[in-house]
Amino acid sequence: MSDFHHALRSLRVWDTVLPVFDPEGAPEEPVGLFREWFTAAVDAGQSEAHTMSLATAGEDGRPDARIVMLHDVDERGWHFASHAGSAKGRQLAARPEAALCFYWPVQGRQVRVRGRVTAGTAEEAYADLHARTTGALASALVGRQSEVLDSPTALVEASEAAWRRAQAEPTAHAPSWTLYVVEPAEVEFFQGDERRRHVRLRYRRGRDGGGWVRELLWP
Repeated sequence: MSDFHHALRSLRVWDTVLPVFDPEGAPEEPVGLFREWFTAAVDAGQSEAHTMSLATAGEDGRPDARIVMLHDVDERGWHFASHAGSAKGRQLAARPEAALCFYWPVQGRQVRVRGRVTAGTAEEAYADLHARTTGALASALVGRQSEVLDSPTALVEASEAAWRRAQAEPTAHAPSWTLYVVEPAEVEFFQGDERRRHVRLRYRRGRDGGGWVRELLWP
């Protein structure tokens, strides 16, 4: 057996005590349950609980995925931000649909979100960017996300210039910075079980687009 396969087969899944999830006690809408699970994951010591995979597709229909940070969750949906000219920004402009996935192994939990993506206002994008660190502002001021990089030196020079500007002009703005909101059509909560009797609770919008339908799924 190769080192890779030995390492792969030696891993354990959820080497922890898993919480019990009773879907009968879940709220009527998914945002409240997400916030409850998110807080529980942080309290349980889950590192970077705010990171999530973001899946999009471009005009050619080819899927793409990457890890991004959650910026907020409210009645509108799940918020994240990026440059409009980035790969994800271009893909969302062509096909404004996305899927998110959170994985919190410390409690054997996943949350999946699917829905239409809308862009926030310029004012919301500005507020989002300036609620973050100087480093985040400097990174946004560099811009050019997903463009071909000629050399590491070019990045260093652009980054140093952006840091100087961010420190001298804390109110500076990156015009392409965009706040995106995934408006959920489906939200699934997955609770792992050591005997593989996993609990899957899905919320989906009713046909009229109004209230939520809750249903259990086979694992």
